[in-house]
Amino acid sequence: MPTVAPLDLTAHCITASFISDIPHFALADGTVHRLDHGHKHLDAHEGGLLCAVANETRDHLLTGGEDGKVLSLGTDGTTETLAEIGRKWVSAIAAGPRDAVAFATGRTAHVRLPDGTMKSFDHPRTAEGLAFAPKGMRIAVARYNGATLHFPATAGKPAELEWAGAHIGVTFSPDGNFLVTAMQENALHGWKLADGKHMRMSGYPAKVKSLSWGPKGKWLASSGAPAAIVWPFQTKDGPMGKAPLELGTRGDTMATAVAFHPTEEILAIGYGDGMVMAVRVADAKEVLLRRPGQGAITSMDWDREGRRIAFGSETGECGVIDVSG
Repeated sequence: MPTVAPLDLTAHCITASFISDIPHFALADGTVHRLDHGHKHLDAHEGGLLCAVANETRDHLLTGGEDGKVLSLGTDGTTETLAEIGRKWVSAIAAGPRDAVAFATGRTAHVRLPDGTMKSFDHPRTAEGLAFAPKGMRIAVARYNGATLHFPATAGKPAELEWAGAHIGVTFSPDGNFLVTAMQENALHGWKLADGKHMRMSGYPAKVKSLSWGPKGKWLASSGAPAAIVWPFQTKDGPMGKAPLELGTRGDTMATAVAFHPTEEILAIGYGDGMVMAVRVADAKEVLLRRPGQGAITSMDWDREGRRIAFGSETGECGVIDVSG
């Protein structure tokens, strides 16, 4: 039976993540908490913390905030300032290869390359979401009416992927063949990068705020419905013309966060009432991991072994679920 170690905090959890297998919780009030032989916390950002992500090797937490700073936090409590952009808010962040970091302030996407040099790319409208390609030094920027692909290490011309509407989040498939954006209008949109073909993934009753790729990139899970909507990416055309799976269906509350197991096709689903469930893709078998709580689950992350899940909610109810028992 899964066991839950609760950590009751007081602010919206932006990101729950395992850093060097230690659970970390980045909160909107600017603090970062960790469970490492007891509860420890750090006042990371003045004003508020807006975004956080594990670096590629998962041994540092990268954060951005209202104070215009991008920080790298170690598990020993050390903090390194990677960038300071004055009075602009750092609203999105992404981790790249060899400690490259991308972050957004207003209409500008910045990239700190592995050697510490900075490159900046201006866009006509706000840079909403960022993602690094799985291979090579390339970033995608979600923006109004599509996405832009930049090659920050070279002077190459950016590639523009157009689709009408506001695009607020972005992710590459693990094989680098597809780019998928989350939209303001309760939909996902995708491009097959080899030929620019479009993939329309619509019909969500709510905005998609959480995306997770399954092992080997065969599935893309998403929130935004009373079930996790899981799109098939097993073939060269991805989900074009295919219906998604609906896992963990509940009639009375939305799936608000999704996180695939690192090696198995098992999906953790967090809901608007604080409940967490694990569902196996093969047969849709469900296991209750956490009973409903006080607020919607906003973030989840598995440890490297796939034995524990860190979770956070909009009310600050956080914790770790041990599924190994």
